Amino acid sequence: MRILTGLQPSGKLHVGNYFGAMDPAVRLQDQGEAFYFIADYHAMTSSHDAAALRENVRELAIDFLACGLDPAKAVFFRQSAVPEVNELAWILSTICPMSLLAKCHSYKDKTSQGIAPNHALFAYPVLMAADILLYDSNKVPVGKDQKQHLEVTRDLAIKLNDTYGDGTAVIPEPIIREETAIIIGLDGRKMSKSYHNTLPLFGEEKTLRKLIMKITTDSTPVEDSKPVENSIILALYRLFASEADYATMVADHMNGGIGYGDLKKRLADAYWDFFAPMRERRLAISQDPSYVEKILADGAERARAEANKVLQRVRRAVGLA
Repeated sequence: MRILTGLQPSGKLHVGNYFGAMDPAVRLQDQGEAFYFIADYHAMTSSHDAAALRENVRELAIDFLACGLDPAKAVFFRQSAVPEVNELAWILSTICPMSLLAKCHSYKDKTSQGIAPNHALFAYPVLMAADILLYDSNKVPVGKDQKQHLEVTRDLAIKLNDTYGDGTAVIPEPIIREETAIIIGLDGRKMSKSYHNTLPLFGEEKTLRKLIMKITTDSTPVEDSKPVENSIILALYRLFASEADYATMVADHMNGGIGYGDLKKRLADAYWDFFAPMRERRLAISQDPSYVEKILADGAERARAEANKVLQRVRRAVGLA
């Protein structure tokens, strides 16, 4: 089984990235051949700051390694270090109906948030399909919001096989962890950089604790019971706490006598302790930049070897070879 996932280097990673993509990816390293990439081509759809892109790629690589990605188990590389993905994206675009892309909600969502519309943003699902199909990926961990794009990939793989013969493309399956498919942000909406409601993975403790203390709550008095349903504090605490500690937190909400400030402090403690081992690994990795570059270079070499096998098969099927 070949597993593939990618993360955009679009700024500091947050808790939603960790539970939605990174943690599932790390867990899957032992279950098959893992191909994990930094999606720097995709990041260019909404940002054109070259220096920021380079820095974000490096920071994402360090973060992913700190969170448990093992380069001995997974092929880890920059998307742009495998230019074959662009040729496959072009081949897929020749069989991709415009109506298929027009249905994708991501383009509408991003343009509604003020991101300038461009061809790359509209055709994003085609490049994502190329990312997946280029490595004969069987399983693709995705967040719930990316499920539609995975369906586009499957549609294009089926169309490629129907047009040029069975076996031209492997049809992938999504892996979606329903319990963490959507991580709640600090304001109750989905955690997203676009909403400015994220809780970063790494950073200064004082700053991060202040963010948690700003979580939106109602005006229930300390002595009264607090609503459990739609509680942002509980939704986040569940990610970091044991089942027993979570049950205690629920009981404290219902029983009353504890204010939101104390509940937020408990959440902050659980969050800080949860990521402590990763912070230690991150510090060690960040002190050796050559280590990160070597891992990415080795990963790119291995990824290109596999990508060329698939691309040559597709080229022969469509008449380019």
